[in-house]
Amino acid sequence: MISESRTHFSRRSVLQAGAALATGPVMAHAEVPNRTVKNGRLKQSICRWCFRGIALEELAEAAASMGMAGLDLLMPEEFPVLKKHQLVCTMTKSHALVRGLNDPANHETCLESINKGIEANAVAGFRNVICFSGNRNGLDDRTGMKNCLTALKRIVPVAEKAGVILNMELLNSRVNHPDYMCDGSEWGIELVKQVASDNFKLLYDIYHMQIMEGDIIRSIQKNHEYFGHYHTAGNPGRHELDDSQELNYPAICRAIVDSGYDGYLGQEFLPRQDPLTSLAEAVELCDV
Repeated sequence: MISESRTHFSRRSVLQAGAALATGPVMAHAEVPNRTVKNGRLKQSICRWCFRGIALEELAEAAASMGMAGLDLLMPEEFPVLKKHQLVCTMTKSHALVRGLNDPANHETCLESINKGIEANAVAGFRNVICFSGNRNGLDDRTGMKNCLTALKRIVPVAEKAGVILNMELLNSRVNHPDYMCDGSEWGIELVKQVASDNFKLLYDIYHMQIMEGDIIRSIQKNHEYFGHYHTAGNPGRHELDDSQELNYPAICRAIVDSGYDGYLGQEFLPRQDPLTSLAEAVELCDV
């Protein structure tokens, strides 16, 4: 059994969002709307890091009040708050983003962290654990894929036994995550094919893939079997899903639902307005 270790998850975008979002006091905000989800064909969740100014307990209460499925990107020690509100962790954190599976020097640390998430999810009955390719750091993509495959062949059988899905996130390397290796769906899909397990898929981040390759709806229609999770945000800016950005989220969400997808859509935008009001508007927009 791979030993456990405590590893903290970090994202460059938290720093870019500003110190007030990442470390500031709890925000004052509008009253939580009544149940926002009406159709419920697409299960939605809140990416915790985007709403750090709201206490976890309060954010969980808001998610439950809106009719959402849970919260996204939490550590196992935060699970009891979700259980209290009959929510799920729709994606469990694991290892660091830039030091990922494409470098054998990171394998032990990454696999220990992933294993911790798998074990916690198995106990809690949750589905997803995140993982990352890591940055290239001069490594070519073919060698990086081979190194990722070596690591995944060790940990995916553990996920299979536990009934947990590992999801490698697709991120853009042009704006937010320079040098990140898994920055295109073609590379990611090929890795999924080589792993050849229903317990390893891609986290298809709509915002990131709009920056890198566009053609979002066609990609979902063509490749949905390789996607285990989705994230949202408006582009440009990674803010609200409003008319200041270019993505047509109702159409995108209909394509996700029409593909037969039974997973979760994590709202991962950085609110510029009142956070819970913006969240309710995004949830309603995606509730197709």
